[in-house]
Amino acid sequence: MAADQRRIAHIDMDAFFASCELSRYPELRGKPVVVAGRQTHAPRDLPDGTREFSRLKDYVGRGVLTTATYEARALGVHSAMPTMKAARLAPDAVLLPVNFDLYRQYSRQFKDAIRSVSPTIEDIGIDEVYADISFLEDDSETIARRLKSAVFEATQLTCSVGIAPNKLLAKLCSDMQKPDGITIVTMDDLPSRIWPMEVRKINGIGPKSTAKLESLGVKSIGELAACTQDWLLEHFGQSYGQWLHRVSHGLDNRPVVTHSEPVSMSRETTFERDLHAVRDRQQLGEVFTRLCTQVAADLERKGYVCRKIGIKLRFDDFETVTRDVSFSEPLGDAKAIRHAAGTCLKRIELDRSIRLLGVKASGLQRPGAEATEESQQFSLDFSGTPDSV
Repeated sequence: MAADQRRIAHIDMDAFFASCELSRYPELRGKPVVVAGRQTHAPRDLPDGTREFSRLKDYVGRGVLTTATYEARALGVHSAMPTMKAARLAPDAVLLPVNFDLYRQYSRQFKDAIRSVSPTIEDIGIDEVYADISFLEDDSETIARRLKSAVFEATQLTCSVGIAPNKLLAKLCSDMQKPDGITIVTMDDLPSRIWPMEVRKINGIGPKSTAKLESLGVKSIGELAACTQDWLLEHFGQSYGQWLHRVSHGLDNRPVVTHSEPVSMSRETTFERDLHAVRDRQQLGEVFTRLCTQVAADLERKGYVCRKIGIKLRFDDFETVTRDVSFSEPLGDAKAIRHAAGTCLKRIELDRSIRLLGVKASGLQRPGAEATEESQQFSLDFSGTPDSV
Protein backbone atom coordinates (compact mmCIF):
# COMPACT_ATOMS: atom_id res chain seq x y z
CA MET A 1 0.00 0.00 0.00
CA ALA A 2 1.29 3.46 -0.89
CA ALA A 3 2.43 5.61 2.02
CA ASP A 4 -0.22 8.24 1.30
CA GLN A 5 -2.95 5.59 1.58
CA ARG A 6 -1.96 4.31 4.99
CA ARG A 7 -3.99 5.21 8.06
CA ILE A 8 -2.39 4.40 11.39
CA ALA A 9 -4.09 5.02 14.74
CA HIS A 10 -2.24 5.50 18.00
CA ILE A 11 -4.49 4.87 20.97
CA ASP A 12 -3.23 6.09 24.34
CA MET A 13 -5.11 5.64 27.60
CA ASP A 14 -5.54 8.83 29.66
CA ALA A 15 -3.55 8.90 32.93
CA PHE A 16 -3.93 5.14 32.88
CA PHE A 17 -2.76 3.97 36.31
CA ALA A 18 -4.54 6.83 38.04
CA SER A 19 -7.71 6.22 36.03
CA CYS A 20 -7.67 2.54 37.01
CA GLU A 21 -7.44 3.58 40.66
CA LEU A 22 -10.31 6.07 40.29
CA SER A 23 -12.49 3.24 39.05
CA ARG A 24 -12.03 1.71 42.52
CA TYR A 25 -12.30 4.99 44.42
CA PRO A 26 -14.82 7.15 42.52
CA GLU A 27 -14.96 9.65 45.39
CA LEU A 28 -11.50 10.85 44.26
CA ARG A 29 -12.63 11.96 40.81
CA GLY A 30 -11.78 15.57 40.12
CA LYS A 31 -9.13 15.66 42.87
CA PRO A 32 -5.33 15.64 42.63
CA VAL A 33 -4.25 12.00 43.01
CA VAL A 34 -0.84 10.39 42.52
CA VAL A 35 0.30 6.77 42.45
CA ALA A 36 3.68 5.78 43.90
CA GLY A 37 5.52 2.75 45.26
CA ARG A 38 4.14 -0.44 46.73
CA GLN A 39 5.12 0.64 50.24
CA THR A 40 2.61 3.48 50.22
CA HIS A 41 -0.23 2.81 52.67
CA ALA A 42 -3.43 1.54 51.08
CA PRO A 43 -6.71 3.39 51.76
CA ARG A 44 -8.35 2.47 55.07
CA ASP A 45 -12.07 1.80 55.43
CA LEU A 46 -13.67 3.78 58.28
CA PRO A 47 -16.65 2.72 60.42
CA ASP A 48 -18.89 5.34 58.80
CA GLY A 49 -18.42 3.76 55.37
CA THR A 50 -15.97 6.35 54.07
CA ARG A 51 -12.28 5.83 53.32
CA GLU A 52 -9.17 7.45 54.71
CA PHE A 53 -6.43 8.12 52.15
CA SER A 54 -2.73 8.87 52.56
CA ARG A 55 -1.55 12.32 51.51
CA LEU A 56 1.64 13.32 49.77
CA LYS A 57 2.65 15.52 52.71
CA ASP A 58 2.87 12.44 54.92
CA TYR A 59 5.24 10.56 52.61
CA VAL A 60 8.79 9.82 53.75
CA GLY A 61 11.11 7.94 51.39
CA ARG A 62 12.92 8.06 48.08
CA GLY A 63 10.36 6.66 45.67
CA VAL A 64 9.18 8.25 42.45
CA LEU A 65 5.68 8.81 41.14
CA THR A 66 4.25 6.27 38.74
CA THR A 67 1.49 8.55 37.49
CA ALA A 68 -0.72 11.49 38.42
CA THR A 69 -4.22 12.63 37.56
CA TYR A 70 -4.61 15.69 35.38
CA GLU A 71 -5.67 17.68 38.46
CA ALA A 72 -2.33 16.80 40.09
CA ARG A 73 -0.44 17.61 36.90
CA ALA A 74 -1.96 21.09 36.99
CA LEU A 75 -0.04 21.58 40.26
CA GLY A 76 3.27 20.75 38.56
CA VAL A 77 3.37 17.07 39.52
CA HIS A 78 4.21 14.44 36.90
CA SER A 79 5.26 10.81 36.54
CA ALA A 80 8.88 9.88 37.37
CA MET A 81 9.12 12.89 39.74
CA PRO A 82 10.65 12.10 43.15
CA THR A 83 7.76 11.68 45.56
CA MET A 84 9.29 14.02 48.15
CA LYS A 85 9.53 16.79 45.52
CA ALA A 86 5.92 16.18 44.54
CA ALA A 87 4.94 16.49 48.20
CA ARG A 88 6.32 20.03 48.26
CA LEU A 89 4.29 20.98 45.18
CA ALA A 90 1.02 19.26 46.09
CA PRO A 91 1.07 18.32 49.79
CA ASP A 92 -2.66 17.58 49.99
CA ALA A 93 -2.77 15.33 46.91
CA VAL A 94 -4.02 11.81 47.64
CA LEU A 95 -1.28 9.17 47.51
CA LEU A 96 -2.15 5.63 46.40
CA PRO A 97 0.07 2.52 46.13
CA VAL A 98 0.63 0.89 42.75
CA ASN A 99 -1.49 -2.13 41.88
CA PHE A 100 -0.06 -3.77 38.77
CA ASP A 101 -2.52 -6.66 38.83
CA LEU A 102 -5.34 -4.13 38.44
CA TYR A 103 -3.53 -2.28 35.64
CA ARG A 104 -2.83 -5.49 33.72
CA GLN A 105 -6.50 -6.45 33.97
CA TYR A 106 -7.60 -3.12 32.50
CA SER A 107 -4.83 -3.30 29.88
CA ARG A 108 -6.13 -6.63 28.58
CA GLN A 109 -9.66 -5.24 28.38
CA PHE A 110 -8.44 -2.11 26.58
CA LYS A 111 -6.49 -4.07 23.96
CA ASP A 112 -9.28 -6.57 23.37
CA ALA A 113 -11.59 -3.62 22.75
CA ILE A 114 -9.19 -2.20 20.13
CA ARG A 115 -8.96 -5.60 18.41
CA SER A 116 -12.74 -5.67 18.12
CA VAL A 117 -12.47 -2.65 15.79
CA SER A 118 -9.14 -3.37 14.08
CA PRO A 119 -7.40 -6.75 14.49
CA THR A 120 -4.07 -5.39 13.21
CA ILE A 121 -2.55 -3.89 16.35
CA GLU A 122 0.95 -3.43 17.71
CA ASP A 123 1.23 -3.69 21.48
CA ILE A 124 3.78 -1.10 22.59
CA GLY A 125 3.00 -0.73 26.28
CA ILE A 126 0.54 -1.42 29.02
CA ASP A 127 -1.53 1.63 28.06
CA GLU A 128 -0.95 2.27 24.35
CA VAL A 129 -1.15 0.51 20.98
CA TYR A 130 -0.88 1.22 17.29
CA ALA A 131 -3.63 -0.02 14.97
CA ASP A 132 -3.49 -0.22 11.18
CA ILE A 133 -6.91 0.98 10.03
CA SER A 134 -5.99 1.38 6.36
CA PHE A 135 -8.40 -1.33 5.21
CA LEU A 136 -11.40 -0.19 7.23
CA GLU A 137 -14.12 1.42 5.13
CA ASP A 138 -15.30 4.21 7.44
CA ASP A 139 -13.74 7.66 7.52
CA SER A 140 -11.06 8.36 10.11
CA GLU A 141 -13.23 10.30 12.54
CA THR A 142 -15.87 7.55 12.58
CA ILE A 143 -13.19 4.95 13.24
CA ALA A 144 -11.68 7.06 16.03
CA ARG A 145 -15.07 7.34 17.71
CA ARG A 146 -15.60 3.59 17.35
CA LEU A 147 -12.24 2.93 18.99
CA LYS A 148 -12.99 5.28 21.88
CA SER A 149 -16.49 3.87 22.33
CA ALA A 150 -15.21 0.27 22.40
CA VAL A 151 -12.57 1.14 24.99
CA PHE A 152 -15.02 3.01 27.21
CA GLU A 153 -17.61 0.25 27.00
CA ALA A 154 -15.00 -2.33 28.05
CA THR A 155 -13.26 -0.33 30.79
CA GLN A 156 -15.30 2.79 31.62
CA LEU A 157 -12.01 4.65 31.03
CA THR A 158 -11.18 7.24 28.38
CA CYS A 159 -8.44 7.23 25.79
CA SER A 160 -7.05 9.65 23.22
CA VAL A 161 -6.76 8.69 19.56
CA GLY A 162 -4.45 10.05 16.90
CA ILE A 163 -4.83 9.04 13.25
CA ALA A 164 -2.20 9.83 10.64
CA PRO A 165 -0.41 8.34 7.61
CA ASN A 166 2.27 6.72 9.80
CA LYS A 167 3.22 5.74 13.36
CA LEU A 168 5.42 8.79 13.95
CA LEU A 169 2.66 11.28 13.24
CA ALA A 170 -0.07 9.18 14.87
CA LYS A 171 1.82 9.16 18.18
CA LEU A 172 2.44 12.89 17.97
CA CYS A 173 -1.18 13.77 17.34
CA SER A 174 -2.67 11.42 19.96
CA ASP A 175 -1.12 13.74 22.56
CA MET A 176 -2.50 16.96 21.08
CA GLN A 177 -5.96 16.93 22.66
CA LYS A 178 -5.57 14.91 25.83
CA PRO A 179 -7.54 13.78 27.69
CA ASP A 180 -10.36 12.04 25.80
CA GLY A 181 -9.38 13.58 22.47
CA ILE A 182 -9.41 12.78 18.78
CA THR A 183 -6.79 14.25 16.43
CA ILE A 184 -6.53 13.47 12.73
CA VAL A 185 -3.67 14.77 10.58
CA THR A 186 -2.56 14.32 6.98
CA MET A 187 0.75 15.19 5.35
CA ASP A 188 -0.83 18.47 4.23
CA ASP A 189 -1.24 19.40 7.92
CA LEU A 190 2.49 19.14 8.59
CA PRO A 191 3.33 22.90 8.39
CA SER A 192 0.37 24.08 10.45
CA ARG A 193 0.01 21.34 13.09
CA ILE A 194 3.27 19.41 13.41
CA TRP A 195 6.05 21.88 12.69
CA PRO A 196 5.09 24.31 15.51
CA MET A 197 5.62 21.51 18.08
CA GLU A 198 8.81 21.29 20.16
CA VAL A 199 11.43 18.85 18.87
CA ARG A 200 11.33 16.91 22.14
CA LYS A 201 7.81 15.76 21.27
CA ILE A 202 9.26 13.36 18.69
CA ASN A 203 9.76 9.92 20.19
CA GLY A 204 13.49 9.32 19.81
CA ILE A 205 14.68 12.86 20.48
CA GLY A 206 15.72 12.64 24.10
CA PRO A 207 16.94 15.25 26.58
CA LYS A 208 20.56 15.24 25.33
CA SER A 209 19.58 15.66 21.67
CA THR A 210 17.00 18.30 22.61
CA ALA A 211 19.63 20.27 24.52
CA LYS A 212 22.10 20.03 21.63
CA LEU A 213 19.49 21.09 19.09
CA GLU A 214 18.47 24.05 21.24
CA SER A 215 22.12 25.07 21.61
CA LEU A 216 22.23 25.15 17.80
CA GLY A 217 19.11 27.30 17.66
CA VAL A 218 16.64 24.53 16.79
CA LYS A 219 13.64 24.35 19.11
CA SER A 220 10.64 23.41 16.97
CA ILE A 221 10.07 20.55 14.54
CA GLY A 222 9.64 23.14 11.81
CA GLU A 223 13.05 24.63 12.55
CA LEU A 224 14.49 21.11 12.40
CA ALA A 225 12.81 20.56 9.03
CA ALA A 226 14.41 23.73 7.74
CA CYS A 227 17.89 22.34 8.43
CA THR A 228 19.68 20.76 5.50
CA GLN A 229 20.51 17.07 5.71
CA ASP A 230 24.24 17.83 5.29
CA TRP A 231 24.11 20.15 8.31
CA LEU A 232 22.37 17.50 10.41
CA LEU A 233 24.91 14.85 9.35
CA GLU A 234 27.73 17.19 10.33
CA HIS A 235 26.37 17.74 13.83
CA PHE A 236 24.68 14.41 14.59
CA GLY A 237 26.41 11.79 12.47
CA GLN A 238 25.28 9.72 9.51
CA SER A 239 22.55 7.53 10.98
CA TYR A 240 20.96 9.90 13.51
CA GLY A 241 21.31 12.90 11.20
CA GLN A 242 19.44 11.13 8.41
CA TRP A 243 16.76 10.03 10.84
CA LEU A 244 16.29 13.58 12.17
CA HIS A 245 15.88 14.86 8.60
CA ARG A 246 13.23 12.24 7.79
CA VAL A 247 11.14 12.57 10.94
CA SER A 248 11.14 16.36 10.79
CA HIS A 249 9.39 15.98 7.43
CA GLY A 250 6.91 13.49 8.87
CA LEU A 251 8.37 10.45 7.08
CA ASP A 252 8.09 7.03 8.72
CA ASN A 253 7.73 3.73 6.85
CA ARG A 254 7.61 1.42 9.87
CA PRO A 255 4.81 -1.17 9.64
CA VAL A 256 2.43 -2.03 12.45
CA VAL A 257 4.09 -5.15 13.86
CA THR A 258 1.50 -7.53 15.25
CA HIS A 259 3.93 -9.84 17.05
CA SER A 260 7.51 -9.68 18.29
CA GLU A 261 9.60 -11.93 20.49
CA PRO A 262 10.93 -10.41 23.73
CA VAL A 263 14.69 -10.07 23.99
CA SER A 264 14.85 -10.13 27.79
CA MET A 265 12.84 -10.23 30.99
CA SER A 266 13.89 -8.44 34.14
CA ARG A 267 12.84 -7.47 37.62
CA GLU A 268 14.33 -4.77 39.81
CA THR A 269 13.54 -2.80 42.93
CA THR A 270 14.66 0.50 44.43
CA PHE A 271 14.92 0.40 48.21
CA GLU A 272 13.22 2.96 50.42
CA ARG A 273 16.56 3.28 52.23
CA ASP A 274 20.06 2.24 51.21
CA LEU A 275 20.86 -1.31 52.26
CA HIS A 276 24.39 -2.22 53.32
CA ALA A 277 25.84 -5.45 51.97
CA VAL A 278 26.96 -6.57 55.44
CA ARG A 279 24.55 -5.01 57.94
CA ASP A 280 21.49 -5.71 55.79
CA ARG A 281 22.71 -8.97 54.30
CA GLN A 282 19.63 -10.98 55.24
CA GLN A 283 17.18 -8.45 53.80
CA LEU A 284 19.23 -8.10 50.62
CA GLY A 285 19.36 -11.88 50.26
CA GLU A 286 15.59 -12.15 50.61
CA VAL A 287 15.00 -9.46 47.99
CA PHE A 288 17.58 -11.02 45.66
CA THR A 289 15.90 -14.42 45.90
CA ARG A 290 12.47 -12.88 45.35
CA LEU A 291 13.63 -11.09 42.18
CA CYS A 292 15.10 -14.33 40.82
CA THR A 293 11.86 -16.16 41.61
CA GLN A 294 9.84 -13.47 39.84
CA VAL A 295 12.05 -13.67 36.73
CA ALA A 296 11.65 -17.46 36.71
CA ALA A 297 7.86 -17.07 37.00
CA ASP A 298 7.84 -14.56 34.13
CA LEU A 299 9.81 -16.96 31.94
CA GLU A 300 7.49 -19.85 32.74
CA ARG A 301 4.32 -17.82 32.23
CA LYS A 302 5.45 -16.61 28.80
CA GLY A 303 6.98 -19.91 27.74
CA TYR A 304 10.72 -19.15 27.60
CA VAL A 305 14.05 -20.31 28.95
CA CYS A 306 17.22 -18.21 28.88
CA ARG A 307 20.93 -18.53 28.17
CA LYS A 308 22.15 -15.47 30.04
CA ILE A 309 21.52 -14.11 33.53
CA GLY A 310 22.60 -10.63 34.57
CA ILE A 311 22.37 -8.44 37.65
CA LYS A 312 22.34 -4.69 38.17
CA LEU A 313 23.34 -2.81 41.31
CA ARG A 314 23.05 0.91 41.89
CA PHE A 315 25.04 2.16 44.85
CA ASP A 316 24.36 5.10 47.15
CA ASP A 317 26.58 7.36 44.98
CA PHE A 318 24.38 6.46 41.96
CA GLU A 319 27.09 4.43 40.22
CA THR A 320 25.45 1.50 38.44
CA VAL A 321 27.32 -1.76 37.94
CA THR A 322 26.21 -4.75 35.85
CA ARG A 323 27.52 -8.29 35.57
CA ASP A 324 26.26 -11.24 33.55
CA VAL A 325 26.98 -14.90 32.92
CA SER A 326 26.09 -17.02 29.85
CA PHE A 327 25.43 -20.75 29.53
CA SER A 328 25.69 -23.36 26.80
CA GLU A 329 22.44 -24.96 28.01
CA PRO A 330 19.30 -22.87 28.69
CA LEU A 331 17.83 -22.56 32.17
CA GLY A 332 14.57 -21.31 33.59
CA ASP A 333 13.95 -22.52 37.14
CA ALA A 334 14.28 -20.17 40.09
CA LYS A 335 17.05 -22.14 41.83
CA ALA A 336 19.32 -22.12 38.76
CA ILE A 337 18.66 -18.43 38.14
CA ARG A 338 19.44 -17.63 41.78
CA HIS A 339 22.71 -19.57 41.57
CA ALA A 340 23.72 -17.83 38.33
CA ALA A 341 22.83 -14.39 39.70
CA GLY A 342 24.82 -15.17 42.86
CA THR A 343 27.82 -15.99 40.68
CA CYS A 344 27.54 -12.55 39.13
CA LEU A 345 27.20 -10.90 42.53
CA LYS A 346 30.51 -12.39 43.70
CA ARG A 347 32.28 -10.43 40.97
CA ILE A 348 31.25 -7.07 42.44
CA GLU A 349 33.05 -5.40 45.33
CA LEU A 350 30.28 -4.78 47.87
CA ASP A 351 31.86 -2.02 49.91
CA ARG A 352 29.05 0.54 49.61
CA SER A 353 25.38 0.75 50.40
CA ILE A 354 22.95 -0.33 47.68
CA ARG A 355 19.87 1.61 46.54
CA LEU A 356 18.74 -0.56 43.60
CA LEU A 357 18.99 -4.27 42.80
CA GLY A 358 17.91 -5.99 39.59
CA VAL A 359 18.01 -9.39 37.86
CA LYS A 360 17.66 -9.93 34.09
CA ALA A 361 17.26 -13.00 31.89
CA SER A 362 18.25 -12.68 28.22
CA GLY A 363 19.17 -14.91 25.32
CA LEU A 364 15.58 -16.13 25.38
CA GLN A 365 14.31 -19.16 23.48
CA ARG A 366 11.42 -21.58 23.59
CA PRO A 367 12.07 -24.79 25.57
CA GLY A 368 13.38 -27.50 23.28
CA ALA A 369 14.23 -25.07 20.48
CA GLU A 370 17.48 -25.65 18.65
CA ALA A 371 20.27 -23.37 19.79
CA THR A 372 21.54 -20.86 17.25
CA GLU A 373 25.16 -21.01 16.12
CA GLU A 374 25.84 -18.01 18.33
CA SER A 375 24.26 -19.54 21.43
CA GLN A 376 26.09 -22.85 20.87
CA GLN A 377 29.31 -20.94 21.39
CA PHE A 378 28.21 -19.49 24.74
CA SER A 379 30.44 -20.19 27.69
CA LEU A 380 30.89 -18.71 31.14
CA ASP A 381 31.52 -15.03 30.57
CA PHE A 382 33.06 -12.98 33.35
CA SER A 383 33.83 -9.92 31.28
CA GLY A 384 31.12 -7.64 32.65
CA THR A 385 32.27 -4.08 33.22
CA PRO A 386 30.98 -1.22 35.38
CA ASP A 387 28.56 1.22 33.77
CA SER A 388 28.29 4.58 35.48
CA VAL A 389 25.15 6.69 35.09
